[in-house]
Amino acid sequence: MSEREFEERGVLIRRGWRQLTTAGRVRVAEGRLTLLNSHGSEIDSAPLSEVRVGEPWYAPRGCVRAVLGRTAYLLRLGPARARAVAEAAHRARG
Repeated sequence: MSEREFEERGVLIRRGWRQLTTAGRVRVAEGRLTLLNSHGSEIDSAPLSEVRVGEPWYAPRGCVRAVLGRTAYLLRLGPARARAVAEAAHRARG
């Protein structure tokens, strides 16, 4: 198994207005972006070629909008870590 390019714990994950977990994980590894709940179960996963990640103008600093396939998620990380997840996804894709 290759080394992970990025992993962040303690992430609030929302889908629409619904809060899925307050202590989730975001992982970028082996060409995939994976969202996990606090127990380590997979919420969603997609190849990086099908993922769009960015910092939306309408959300507070530290939030990232990740679209996996057709499903959009809002991830709340620290402000510095929000940029790091977006960069890791773009770096791993290329």
